[in-house]
Amino acid sequence: MDLTGFLGEITRFSNSIDIGRRGLATDGGEREGRIFFERGIAGSLELFQQAHESANPQVILLSELIFLQQELQFCHETDTITQSSLTQAIQSFEDALRCLKVIENSSEYQSAEATYPTASKYRIHGFPKDALHIACISHKTRLQNILRTPGMNIIEKTLLQQRILNMAAAQRSYVQKQRGVLLR
Repeated sequence: MDLTGFLGEITRFSNSIDIGRRGLATDGGEREGRIFFERGIAGSLELFQQAHESANPQVILLSELIFLQQELQFCHETDTITQSSLTQAIQSFEDALRCLKVIENSSEYQSAEATYPTASKYRIHGFPKDALHIACISHKTRLQNILRTPGMNIIEKTLLQQRILNMAAAQRSYVQKQRGVLLR
């Protein structure tokens, strides 16, 4: 998988979603808006499914990070609640990506693991509930809350459900990395 091209496609499809939403809100632009929106959702869904199939936490997290950055860029300037939520999510994913860098150096991660409490609320399957797990858990909650929006288009809900599945896949794959480093 060419990661740069893959992430560029996510940017392109999220842009189509935004163009589509604007078209749907414009008198006379509804038809073209619907086309852009549906293409953007379908393309994004396909890419998020590919990320899921890769079982690579870096691909999954970068996909979500790029998508969130695009959503923030397209967010209306007066929508401060959404801007705040997206900014927090972006920061969480940036922190999660830092965890992936650290775990690649097993001695660093073993040292860092010793700083986490052993109580179960600070652990996932016995491993540290670090920034990656926290980002995935928080984002799943955020996406599940969005799914509760009444009247939301079913194709958009399908994309949200895939993104939730991706968070679980990233965590599973990351736990395997933690296991490999900490149970040697």
